[in-house]
Amino acid sequence: MNLLECLVGLALSLVLVAPLIKNSGEFIAKHIEYEKSQSIVAEADRALELIGRSIRMAGYQNAKSSNSSGRSNSSSTEFIRIQKNSGYRGSDELLVKHELSAGIDFDCIGNVLSKERTKNGLAQQGFLVDRQATAPKGVRVNGGSLMCQSLDRQGRLQNTTLMNGIDFLAIEELPGHTGRAFKVRLEMTDGALINKHFERTFATRNLL
Repeated sequence: MNLLECLVGLALSLVLVAPLIKNSGEFIAKHIEYEKSQSIVAEADRALELIGRSIRMAGYQNAKSSNSSGRSNSSSTEFIRIQKNSGYRGSDELLVKHELSAGIDFDCIGNVLSKERTKNGLAQQGFLVDRQATAPKGVRVNGGSLMCQSLDRQGRLQNTTLMNGIDFLAIEELPGHTGRAFKVRLEMTDGALINKHFERTFATRNLL
């Protein structure tokens, strides 16, 4: 086999292999995008479940608590509050308060709630979106960070990052319900091609 035959054979091989390489590259890219998309869905489910759990607990009063009788006439605004356009890209902020139940309660970062983690007899949980603290200025990031506000063992407010990739959080109270109901809208991104919108409605169990 001379040099010309080798070159012709090589050229033919490239013609045959190139489509396979291209297809393999596209398959890998799509697989990576699919995995990112699934990860975003899982993170959104976790965030919405935590927010929903807090909304359902808002205003809970333990019948055995010595403070409950004094709070029976309290306004429901004491137990759940929404601050509009206060966070990253105009995201809303949610603050929820409730007493401890007779069972085991957890805050939004998984700590078991106890009397030490209360203030004036109330546990406190909040959700807000802030700029990613670890991202250098000027660097493109994949959205903001969803922060959990809770009380430490000394009853002091602490902020903990739950997840990144949050583009926007909106919380809107819905009228016309027997109790208080809220629509929570979450927008998430990978900072590049994937942008997903999630929406759920949650109702309080202890507020009218």
